[in-house]
Parts: sequence; structure tokens; C-alpha cells
Amino acid sequence: MASKTIDLVQEKINPIIENLGYEVVEVEFAKKVDGMNLTFYIDKVGGIQIDDCETVHKAIDGQLDELNPTGELSYILNVSSVGLDRPIKTDKDLERNIGKEVDIKLYKPLDKNKEFTGDLIAFDSENVIIKSGDKEISLPRKMIGNIVLHLDF
Repeated sequence: MASKTIDLVQEKINPIIENLGYEVVEVEFAKKVDGMNLTFYIDKVGGIQIDDCETVHKAIDGQLDELNPTGELSYILNVSSVGLDRPIKTDKDLERNIGKEVDIKLYKPLDKNKEFTGDLIAFDSENVIIKSGDKEISLPRKMIGNIVLHLDF
């Protein structure tokens, strides 16, 4: 049910959001404490403000009612920014974060290390390449468990 719902809204609703100038980074349909939630994670150059979420919510709420992607199952509609701590998963995510400092955790050690931090400089279907200090490190994508933006506190 969840994947069918996501596929349907990505086909019918994402173009509405994109026509407003936003990128739909992810659509999630999942059970939360308050019931089923349909969440659109959006982004744009310069970042997302609360007004952006409100604009998108208003633009898609009526369209979703007409589409009825969940049958008669009730849900809560959420529109959210991607958040700084969201994992970088897709090629689109990687492209958006080129030049930014990232933390990468591997499933198993590579040269005795499982954790790497550096500037994301490139990627392809096989590897993610970061620059740490004056050294370029190529990490096989199949070994990567998690990539997130590096945050200093």
C-alpha cells in the first residue's frame, strides 16, 4: 500500500510542486504516533522557509483530496524541509552537496577506518570521492552505510 501510494503521488503531485519551483527530495507514507502520515520533503536553492512549506501544502491539499491516493485510509499531510541531518542517499542528493563537507560511515573498514570526513568532490555509479586535507579518498558506494552533512557544534 505504501509504495503504491508513494508512486501515485510522485506521478501526479510532484509535478505540481516542481512547477512552483521546488524540488521534491523524498515522499514518505508511514505510520507515526499520530496515525498515517504522508510527508513531502522539499528543497530549493537558498533553502526552505516555513512559508514555502505552507505554499506547497495549500497547492497540493485539494489535489490530494481529489486523487485520493490512500483509498479511504485517513492520513495527515506534512510538507517539510529536508533537514540538515537527513542522510544523503541519491545521486540528486550527492549532486546537491558537491563541495560541502560530509561524514561517511562504511559497513566495514577500509584501510582500517570506518568513518571519513571530507569535502564531497565527485561521485559516479561505483564510488564517492572526498577530499580530506590534501588527500583525495575514493570510497566504494557498496561499502557506504551512511553519508550526512558534517555539522560542527
